[in-house]
Amino acid sequence: MSKRHKFLITSLVLSLGFFGITFLENEDRLVGIAALSLGSIIMFFWTLREGIKRDATLLCLILPPLFTLGVGLFWFLLPSTFYARLPIIVLYGIGVYSIALTANVLTVSVLKKIALARAAKGVSFVLTLFTLFLLYDAVLSLKASIFIASSAVLVASFPLFLQGLWVSRITKEVGSEILIYSGVFSYVVGGVAVLMYFWPVSVVVGSLFLTVVVYILLGLGQAKIEARLFRQTVNEYLTIGTIVFLIMLLSTNWHG
Repeated sequence: MSKRHKFLITSLVLSLGFFGITFLENEDRLVGIAALSLGSIIMFFWTLREGIKRDATLLCLILPPLFTLGVGLFWFLLPSTFYARLPIIVLYGIGVYSIALTANVLTVSVLKKIALARAAKGVSFVLTLFTLFLLYDAVLSLKASIFIASSAVLVASFPLFLQGLWVSRITKEVGSEILIYSGVFSYVVGGVAVLMYFWPVSVVVGSLFLTVVVYILLGLGQAKIEARLFRQTVNEYLTIGTIVFLIMLLSTNWHG
């Protein structure tokens, strides 16, 4: 069986899993989403078993379950009608296929340099940001205590920072530099989540701001690891962060 056939089967099976969750009762859907997230690890390991070894290539198994979990938790925020949720199932299937293609390129790149590696890094970057946006949206929607919310943001951020920074180097080992950056960046995002607790913004705006913070940190971290952290690069990321911050500041209703 070719790899592309495996990618299609994985995408189809997991999408059908989401379709099946629509028939569960509300209290059982969370269990179903958790089971599907674990199932995505199994499906991706089967799909990528030729390239997955007992080394840093295991990091390619981080994004699939967290992407599944993020889409699944976002699922609870949608109207309960099937037609409102059908586009999410389609989007999820496309996302799974894209992750499979990207992960395959990354695992091959560990052994040899290939032309598609740069494109795979870009796709992985976007999917990481999208996944974190969904996770942050779910966390902020819970309206939990400041400690629980910030801790959940930190915990969700760390593995995706780890995978996202490893993509910059694509080696068989995870260096101490990547581990330190992942820990520090996750702590920073958790700290920003604490600020969001006192900032009267909507859940979507707060989630978007946290995602922009990740965009800046992950982008600068990748540039540093790839030894291309130039002044212009820093200015570009900080400019985007400043613009988003000012938009949030000006759109905030402090008297609401």
